[in-house]
Amino acid sequence: MEDSYCPDCKRLTEIVFDHSAGDTICSECGLILEAHSVDETSEWRTFSNESSDHDPNRVGGPLNPLLADGGLSTTISKTSGGSNELFSGSLGKWQSRGANPDRNLIQAFKSISIMADRLGLVTTIKFSHSQDRANEIYKKVEDQKPLKGRNQDAILAACLYIACRQENKARTVKEICSVVTGATKKEIGRAKEFIVKHLEVEMGQSMEMGTIHAADYLRRFCSNLGMTNQAVKAAHEAVQKSEELDIRGRGNKGERCYIRRSPISIAAAVIYIITQLSDDKKPLKDISVVTQVAEGTIKNAYKDLSPHLSQIIPSWFAKEEDIKNLHS
Repeated sequence: MEDSYCPDCKRLTEIVFDHSAGDTICSECGLILEAHSVDETSEWRTFSNESSDHDPNRVGGPLNPLLADGGLSTTISKTSGGSNELFSGSLGKWQSRGANPDRNLIQAFKSISIMADRLGLVTTIKFSHSQDRANEIYKKVEDQKPLKGRNQDAILAACLYIACRQENKARTVKEICSVVTGATKKEIGRAKEFIVKHLEVEMGQSMEMGTIHAADYLRRFCSNLGMTNQAVKAAHEAVQKSEELDIRGRGNKGERCYIRRSPISIAAAVIYIITQLSDDKKPLKDISVVTQVAEGTIKNAYKDLSPHLSQIIPSWFAKEEDIKNLHS
């Protein structure tokens, strides 16, 4: 689900797609925002004569301006039997021997596509107006040939992380790390810094990464925890108010300096607070697993928010007495 502006509600609301009718519907008031939309996704049908071929694609991919031939070249498939096996097999061998300047790019784009699928980014990052943001970032870096000797998996994961940031579909480094093999969280972080620095030198200006807010993670976490719509709405309002107050907490070792908690820590703490005030309470352990934030970190963020609960918790969601009891 995504958010879109509803003229009746006069604000951004969560929208629902009715794929059978092609309608885009506001989940709050039911207004049809767009009707008879054209489904641009792939047609999942099998047209192969071989029963062992399970490729559901009816056609190839769209024009890809990042490839030398636009991605429109013909690939000779391998047959599993039949009279033409020898002929097609020979052609396939000759094709594989031929020089393809885009071979490495195609393999890299395929890896990014697999990671995007696992993260549920198919409609946002993987296909964005026929031009994949993550692929574009990788192509810019690869063109300068600075990747020799570097961890390719970490580079690809870092490109996807940057793309998510720029498309306002933030994913944590831990989430990116969970869908890639052969790269650690630290390696992905280093690769991200390398890519950003390299592109900034190339462009001659700072690279826009987008600001991360706790609300960017909130809806996804709430959905994974099975929270009710009312609880999700209350959590969203609480996160927004906490950002307005610019709440900070003390350092881990009791330093006098004050630190600002990370957006994901604030999101996890707000979810914990809201669930404790609702009838459907969620264990701290479950919240920690879904958000991938340590229980101790959630507790520290909760302590920072505790003095401000009456200001950030919506009055329509919880009574003042319940909020005071939670704080005590």
